[in-house]
Amino acid sequence: MTFLYDDPERFKDDVIDGFAAAYARYASRVPGASGFVRNGGPRQGKVSLVVGGGSGHYPSYAGIVGRGLADGCVLGDVFTSPSAEQVYRVARAADGGAGIVLAFGNYAGDRLNFAAARERLIAGGVDTRIVYVTDDIASAGPGEKDKRRGIAGTATVYKIGGAAADSGYDLDAVERVMAAANDATYSYGVAFGGCTLPGRKEPLFTVTDGQMEFGLGIHGEPGVRSAPWMPAADLATALVSSLLEERPASADGRVAVIVNGLGATKYEELLVLYGHVDRLLHEAGLTLVLPEVGELVTSLDMAGCSVSLTWLDDELEALWAAPVDTASLRRGAPSGFPSFEPVARADTDDHLEVGEAASTEVSRQAATTARQVLAAMTDAVIENEERLGRMDAVAGDGDHGTGMVRGMKAALSAAQRAEHSGIGSVLRAAGDAFGDRAGGTSGILWGILLTTVGVSLGDTEAVTPERLATALRDGAETVQRIGKAQVGDKTLLDALFPFVASLESAVAERRPVAQAWAQAADEAVRAAAATANLVAGIGRARPLAERSLGTPDPGAVSMGIVLTAAADALKASDTCNI
Repeated sequence: MTFLYDDPERFKDDVIDGFAAAYARYASRVPGASGFVRNGGPRQGKVSLVVGGGSGHYPSYAGIVGRGLADGCVLGDVFTSPSAEQVYRVARAADGGAGIVLAFGNYAGDRLNFAAARERLIAGGVDTRIVYVTDDIASAGPGEKDKRRGIAGTATVYKIGGAAADSGYDLDAVERVMAAANDATYSYGVAFGGCTLPGRKEPLFTVTDGQMEFGLGIHGEPGVRSAPWMPAADLATALVSSLLEERPASADGRVAVIVNGLGATKYEELLVLYGHVDRLLHEAGLTLVLPEVGELVTSLDMAGCSVSLTWLDDELEALWAAPVDTASLRRGAPSGFPSFEPVARADTDDHLEVGEAASTEVSRQAATTARQVLAAMTDAVIENEERLGRMDAVAGDGDHGTGMVRGMKAALSAAQRAEHSGIGSVLRAAGDAFGDRAGGTSGILWGILLTTVGVSLGDTEAVTPERLATALRDGAETVQRIGKAQVGDKTLLDALFPFVASLESAVAERRPVAQAWAQAADEAVRAAAATANLVAGIGRARPLAERSLGTPDPGAVSMGIVLTAAADALKASDTCNI
C-alpha cells in the first residue's frame, strides 16, 4: 500500500512540492498550474515538447523534464487526466515560439483535455500538435492500434521526440518522428498485485495467490487474462513471443528495449527478467540498442512489470541514443545539441474567468435555486464516494468517486463566489471549476454539461420548465458530440439521455418542475442500473469490457445519484424559481 502521505486529496500537490524542492536544477514550477517547465524556461526558436497525464506514474512526468527530453509536463490527480486549463497553462509557459507538441498516453480523459487545450493554444496563435501513444498490445488487436492504451512505451516515444526537438527539428519533423516511434513501439505487461490509492486500505484489484494477470493497465486496471505463476524464463518467453508476433514487416532487426517496473517489482527482479529477454531477442537475430531496465512508468505501488520494444531505423536509433539529462534519465553529455537562447516565460494567469454579466432579478433568483441544487449534489457524491470508487475499480482505476467529489466541491464553491450573478453565469462558473479541479473524462464532460446548460439559460430570461428541458438537451448533445460516445457505450450518457427524454415528456404534460425532475431522475437511476448488462464500448474500461459486465457504469450511476439529489433539493426548496 501507499505508506507516505498526509492528506490524500493533496497527494499530487505534495508530490509536486517535493519534486520542486529536490530537482530545481532540472525543472521549475509553473505558477498557478500543476506542472513544470525546463529550468531556465522555454528556448527561442525550439519546438517545445509538453507531456502529461495523471500522477502516480513517476518518473513520468516530472522526472523526464530536462535537456534531450521534455520541455514541460502537466500533472493531474492520481490516475486522472489534467484539466484542459492546466494543460494550457503549462504549454503557454513552455512555448519558445516554434510550436508545441502535446504528448500523452491514449486515454479518453487525456484526449479530451489535451485536445481542448490545443484548440485554445491555436486560437492564441500557437501552432500545436498532438501525439498520443498506443503501445499496449493487450488493449486492442493489431487492426485497432488507434484504440490501444499508452503504457511504458511512452518513455521511448517521448525520448525520441525530445531529442528531435533539442536537435533543432521543426514542428512538422518532431511530430513526424514521434508518430513513427509510436507506430514502431509495442508493449506487454503482467501484474502480480494491484496498487493502492493514497488513503485507501485495499488495492484497486487483487490477484489470486499463485496467479498473475497479463495485460495490466498503468492506472491500476487489472489484466485482461489470468494465468498460473511461472518462472522468470517462462514469463519472458510469454511476453517476448507476443511482442515478436507484431514485428513490422519493414523492421530491419534493430530494437530499443525497456523492461519496466510498475512500482513494487524492484530492480533485481527486473534484471532477472531482462537476462531472459536479452537472450530471447538475440536468439531471434535482433540487435539491441541501449536497453533500459528500471522504473520508467510506474503505477504507484503496483507489483508488475512490462517489456517494450521499439523497432528502429537510422533516424530513430540516433534519437533514441542521443544524450539526455533529466532527474530520472541521464545519458551522455547534451552539449552536442544546438544552443537555443532562453526566452521570457509567458504569463499563464490569463485563463478565462466567468464575469458577472448583466443579469435580471428573476435570473438571480433562479441562481439561488441552482446553488441549492449544487449543494445537494455535492453532499450526495460525498456520501457515495467509496461506493463509486469500488464500482470504478472493477474495470477502471477506482478514482471516479474522488474525482466527482473534487469536481462537485469546486463547482459549488465557484457558484457560491458568483453570488450576484444570474443562473447562466453561476452554472458557467461551476462548469469551469468542475472541469479544472476534477480533470479526467468526468471532469471535462461534467464541465461541458454545466457550462452548456448555463450558456443556454443565460442571465436575463426566466427559467421556464420548457427552457430548462431545452438547455439540458443542449448539454447532453454537446457532451455526446465532444465525448464521441453513443448511448449503449456504457457511459454517463446512458443515464443522461433517458433523464432528458423523461423530463421533456413530463414538461410537455405541464407537470411542475420538481415533480417532472423527480420522475426523470428515477428514470436515470433505472437506466444507470441497466448498464450492468452492457460492456464498455469506449474509455478506460473498454479493454476490460467483459470484466465490466454485471457492474453498472460508475459515471451513469453517479449521474443518477446527483440528479436524484437535485430532485430532492427542488422539492425541499422554499425559493425554487424554476
